[in-house]
Order: sequence, then structure tokens, then C-alpha cells
Amino acid sequence: MPSSSRSSAQAAREAVASRLKEIRLDAGLTGVELAARCDWNKSKSSRIENAKTPPSDADIRAWCRACGADGQAEDLVAASRNAESLYVEWRRKQRAGLRRLQESYVPLYEQTGLFRIYSPNVVPGFLQTSGYITALFSAITDLDGDDDQDVEAAVEARMDRSRILRRGGHRFSMVLEESVLRYRMGETEVMAGQLGHLLSVMSLANVSVGIIPFAARRLVWPLEAFTVYDDHLVRVELTTAELAIQAPTEVETYIKAFGRLQKHAVYGPEARALITSAIEALD
Repeated sequence: MPSSSRSSAQAAREAVASRLKEIRLDAGLTGVELAARCDWNKSKSSRIENAKTPPSDADIRAWCRACGADGQAEDLVAASRNAESLYVEWRRKQRAGLRRLQESYVPLYEQTGLFRIYSPNVVPGFLQTSGYITALFSAITDLDGDDDQDVEAAVEARMDRSRILRRGGHRFSMVLEESVLRYRMGETEVMAGQLGHLLSVMSLANVSVGIIPFAARRLVWPLEAFTVYDDHLVRVELTTAELAIQAPTEVETYIKAFGRLQKHAVYGPEARALITSAIEALD
């Protein structure tokens, strides 16, 4: 993944341009012939293919139609729209403060009916206690070298937004790696409280928590942390950035991966036994 949002946006534009060129070649058309079918200036096809001119949604649909590839248009439209906003640096998002960052997600959360959440490293935000959040945010600000962030206000904001867990109209399906239970964030008391809270939240009717044991036979390797919002958006969390994915086929791939991860997980008494074991190991 490129190290800056600018290079990532350029890479995304080039990927769209490359796919459009492949579609034209598969159709056996020259750039001039494509331009004629789309009623464009003949240089426009070349500028789009060389990622010098970003195509509009209408351009992409016309291109695919001219090449007999209408079925690929919507994926390309989504990819093109995301070219500039695909890769968003955490530092830029945090510039307005950690509290504002937490609050910025609320509208999306309110609109989402089904959350599919996979986490290989930390307890998902919706399930975090204030002590766990404090330890996590303190580690983040220390890593970023930004001690001016108002951690206390950010913790309060995350706790506020997590109340959506107990409101009607939202379902949560979560899959955690067993490592999440073993990684220690904060003091022993913080982890004990967090794991105890996890046990209590599992009883909510709208919440499903599965845990993939260390000993599980894997068909899907541990992936990056991601959340699927209904069936139209995936957000992937990286160390320095957040990846937003909206292309339908890519979203479908994450949904498929989540389904397979669910098959590795244990639920109910078996999941509770893993959590209880992790609590006992704290002693």
C-alpha cells in the first residue's frame, strides 16, 4: 500500500484506467473507434487510459456500453469515486481531535442495520470498556507522538457512540481471534474488567460474538481488522490509515471472507470458556 494518500489516490486512478484499457482491448476496439462510439474527441480516450483525466460516472458507463461490458460499469464507477478518498491518513483525520474522530462515525452507525466486525488484535470498539479505551488511546497518541490529544474526551465520545449497541434496529455480528483475549491493554484490572464486560454483552439478543481458537484448523488466515456496514461499505483499519471500500465485488469478497471466518469461530459456552480461561490467566 502506498505510504501517502496522494500516491494511493494516484494508484487507484491508474488501476481504473488500466481496467478501462483492458475492456477496450478485449472488445477489439482502438482508442479512435471507442471515441467515435462514445461521441468523444479522439484524444479523450487516451487521456482517460493514461490516468491524465479522471473519468466521470457517465464516461465509465459509456465506455463499458461501447465495449459490450455493461456488467463491469458499476464496479468501475465505485472504484473511480473512491480514487481520492480511498486512503485516508489517521493523522489527518485526528487533526480535529480524537473526540471529533469518534463522533464523525455516528451518522454511519445510525444508518447501518447490520454490522459485520472482524478483529484479530483488539476488542471491537462497540464492546470496549472505558478503561480499555483509555489504555488503547493512550498507546495510539504515544505512538503518534501527539500528547495534546484529549484522551478523556475521546473515551467519553466512544462510550457515547457505543450505546447504539443497546438500541433497536441494529444487529452486530462479531468475530474475534483468541489473541484479542490474550493481548493485555492496560493493567490487569483493566483487562479483567474488559473480558468480564465481553461476557455480559454476549447475552444481548442483537449481538453475536464468535471467537476463533488458536487451535482452529484454518482455511482463512488471520486478516486485517475490518467492518462491513450492511452490504455496501467496508472499512479496513491499518496502522497509519483507514481504507474505505465500496466497489460491489470487493465488498462481496469481504462478506465472503467474514462468512468463512465465522465457520472457524466458536460460540456460546465454548466462546465463554475461552474468555473465562483468559481471565484466569491474568492471575
